[in-house]
Amino acid sequence: MQTGAAVKPNDSRPTSTVEVKRKRGFIFELLKNKVLYLMAIPGILYFFIWHYLPMVGIVIAFKNYNVIDGIFGSEWNGLKNFDFLIKSGDIFRITFNTLFLNMLFIGFGTVFQVGIAILLNEVGKSWFKKLSQSLLLLPYFISWVVVGVFVYYIFATNTGMLNGLLGWFGIDPMPWYQSPEFWPAILTATYIWKWVGYGSVIYLAAIVGIDSTIYEAAKIDGCNKWQLIRYVTIPMLMPTIMVLTLLAIGGIFYGDFGMIFNIVKSNVLIFETTDVIDTYVYRSFQGTGGGMGSIAMGSAAGALQSFLGFVTIITANWLVRRYNRDYALY
Repeated sequence: MQTGAAVKPNDSRPTSTVEVKRKRGFIFELLKNKVLYLMAIPGILYFFIWHYLPMVGIVIAFKNYNVIDGIFGSEWNGLKNFDFLIKSGDIFRITFNTLFLNMLFIGFGTVFQVGIAILLNEVGKSWFKKLSQSLLLLPYFISWVVVGVFVYYIFATNTGMLNGLLGWFGIDPMPWYQSPEFWPAILTATYIWKWVGYGSVIYLAAIVGIDSTIYEAAKIDGCNKWQLIRYVTIPMLMPTIMVLTLLAIGGIFYGDFGMIFNIVKSNVLIFETTDVIDTYVYRSFQGTGGGMGSIAMGSAAGALQSFLGFVTIITANWLVRRYNRDYALY
């Protein structure tokens, strides 16, 4: 009678930690989800061609650029373009305006979007909720060119609707387009009007996804409507709020060019509070305004904009991770 042969180990089983890591590495992931990665190729190519390849042009910021010699043939001039921006004082004004306006947009925009989402969630009549969502979302589909016309006919000094209403009450017309101090508030109100519907849809979807048993437990404990919103809805929305805020902070040094350009246009009288980095760079390329027609100086402003945005999002994400790791982007 045979005592039996020794049982061989299963050859298909990993024999070491190194082999386990290898099987779970990049190649393993690529082969496992190859269909998904193939579907992602168009998107990857889009970002590579239109967002990464153009980054080569950043060298213009460090050159005395001229069209004849081209990007790579022009003379290097180090940091002279940045030096001129700093000495001229333009960079401080446009950077402050960009930061200040975006902080207003992010802060007030988030408050209104969350508030509208909560109000829509509390509406009992489904037909009224659908009608309200449609009306709130409508401005999102209106071009900034059309919005710029709306704003002009509201705030025009002689023919504007607002000054007409003020005249009925015996109030002298306000020179809105000659008064830069009013425009941060006007731009913020316009931004909220256009984007509140779109943002509220995102937050409303997050509210709908909250487990109903949490609300039921809170009601059993005696919570009223306001307490449900304060102690259940808002805390459950915080991860969504933090992620969307971080994404917005990533572009805090990028002004909404379409908005500013179409509403403010070339009105130098209100540039003091409305001129942002994007419009400054555009005028630099066009040869008008503060940029004095220098493509290299416009590129320097754009490079500084990208660098400051990168530092800001890294810092903001680090602070959020220290507060709550689950709220961070990475």
